[in-house]
Amino acid sequence: MKTIIRVSLLIAAFCLSGNIMAQQVSFGQIQNQISRGKDGVNQFDVKKDSVEFKGISIDLGGSFALQFQALNSFNDQANLPVTITNYRLNNLANNLNLPTANMIFGAQLADGVRVNLDLYLAARHHNETWVKGGYLQIDKLDFIKKDFLAGFMKYATIKAGQMENNYGDAHFRRTDNGNAIMNPFIESNIMDSFTTEPGIEVYYNRSGFVSMFGVTNSKLNQNVGEIIPSAATPAKPDPNTVVSPTFLAKLGYDKQIDKDLRVRITGSLYHCANTSGNLYSSDRAGSRYYYVMSHQTYTNGTKTVYNNMTLNSDGTSTDALAANPTTGRFNPGFGNWSTNIMVNPFVKYKGLEFFGTLEFASGGDTKGVDAKRTVNQYTGDVLYRFGANENMYIGARYGVVSGKLANADAKAVTVNRLESSLGWFMTKNILAKLAYVSQNYKDYAQFTGTTPNDLYGGSFKGLMFEATISF
Repeated sequence: MKTIIRVSLLIAAFCLSGNIMAQQVSFGQIQNQISRGKDGVNQFDVKKDSVEFKGISIDLGGSFALQFQALNSFNDQANLPVTITNYRLNNLANNLNLPTANMIFGAQLADGVRVNLDLYLAARHHNETWVKGGYLQIDKLDFIKKDFLAGFMKYATIKAGQMENNYGDAHFRRTDNGNAIMNPFIESNIMDSFTTEPGIEVYYNRSGFVSMFGVTNSKLNQNVGEIIPSAATPAKPDPNTVVSPTFLAKLGYDKQIDKDLRVRITGSLYHCANTSGNLYSSDRAGSRYYYVMSHQTYTNGTKTVYNNMTLNSDGTSTDALAANPTTGRFNPGFGNWSTNIMVNPFVKYKGLEFFGTLEFASGGDTKGVDAKRTVNQYTGDVLYRFGANENMYIGARYGVVSGKLANADAKAVTVNRLESSLGWFMTKNILAKLAYVSQNYKDYAQFTGTTPNDLYGGSFKGLMFEATISF
């Protein structure tokens, strides 16, 4: 991936040098772009503006975030069998997390046509520079013929590439590695739906009505290898033999009723009949709650179970920042197929706003088994923004996820989280947040086989501070 980045930058520099000889190149004259600072908060999907095209223009941006974490983990594991010794959860120090950073390159290539490339410079999961994705955005078709389909393109936008796929509205208010300025809280939803699959999305937004239809190849990591299905077994009788496209759709209504009241509600669909990935484990950045509910090295009979914060399962050292990167999140782990529906209401009246997520996720019970399993998520947050130009806010968010980890389980498990937050936009591009979080795990089994389950009667709680810059 590093080699790809270097080659891409060399090619871009070569092409740019030729264009500079041919025409004047400006910076920041970008059309239909959502601000990466405070002005981009609560801007969903895509937008149209009246920025004039003045030739090729270059866009360069970045995002940085740093947290101070003071969280403690607990569970109800006690009086374990004598064959299990030294088991305990890791004590977590009150200290700084890994600083994270994103970089954005872009260019206005023609009137109504721009390109965007997103990079992770440092992330919990991938510490090296990593390409998140890149896409072409088309808002006019004048490159075909002047005013070609102008009446349609006045309201339409086409995006094509490997990009953050537009399932639901929650991903517009989530933290994306160094880009945390759109999220009024520290972490994203418990069941965090996010993926970057290559494909195309077509938007048509008119008179308050919102619509989008998209299709992807359903792969997070690209390859052209033959799909060789695993052998069928009595326990897994239906292994996938193909990888199917993913279909995305969104319909909704978004209207500024008057100067004080805005109302938006959308419904979204993500469906893949034969999946190769997982909508809830495709984030290459990792969660903000570092190493909560992780255990120290302990002995289980004759087996050593290694610290899952810092070591591989065989005891070899690994990069502690990349190990176990999704602590605090819930992954339903669907196999074979997945159908996911998300409904997002948003209401803003003066400084008071509400945003909700109702998500109904279903899929194959496990890999190789088509039987349906369902997990639901309900999340709502209330914020009050105040001060000069609403540069401060106070708010709270409560979320709950419930569902079975496997159809054979006797009970569904439940994870709930309460997070309160204070925020201050020091400028439009600098945000400081202070948050308190309390998360609880209910109805998890005490053991997975003979191994103690870290989440049995589990909880974590504490304070977090985050400073983030985005431009």
